[in-house]
Amino acid sequence: MSAPDRSSSLRERKKTQTRLAIRREAFRLFETQGYANTTIDQIAEAADVSPRTFYRYFGVKEALLLSDDHSSPIVEAFAGAPRELTVAAAYRHAVEEVFGTLSSAERVDAVAGQRILYQVPEARSLVYAEYVRLIDAITEVLKDRLDDDVDDVERRVIAGAVVGVLIAASHNEPLPQETVFEALTILDNRLS
Repeated sequence: MSAPDRSSSLRERKKTQTRLAIRREAFRLFETQGYANTTIDQIAEAADVSPRTFYRYFGVKEALLLSDDHSSPIVEAFAGAPRELTVAAAYRHAVEEVFGTLSSAERVDAVAGQRILYQVPEARSLVYAEYVRLIDAITEVLKDRLDDDVDDVERRVIAGAVVGVLIAASHNEPLPQETVFEALTILDNRLS
């Protein structure tokens, strides 16, 4: 590995560690003080970062509860899944690929974030917005995965079916990997 590659890799690891530290401290404070009673300044102080650093990583407090650390890589893996796989099988492949690379710290972080997300009433609209964003991303990938005769409405409906399965499998259940795999298999079998 060349020196620029090492320094880039080191920067990425440092960013990941900082992001995890901020989330970990925020979740600890949410558990002890409650979500509404925890300020960004308190989170930044507990994570030993400046409020400016917090904003650079998350923008707003609610963003702590949604982690793009999984959705974007899953959509990327979905786009790169073997072409012979059906849509549901390709998405399952992508989920397996991304979840399979999570470290134990990342897995704990994801479970903690999702658990709080389901408990905080203010976060319900965030969940909805995240699912709509995911439908948009999957719909975009389907432009390349499906034949040209499939129109935008049909692609969006198929993307919505995949996300609907994710909602059904994961509602109030943080990081339900096996349930998601099983649910995507059911979708695949029923659509085939």
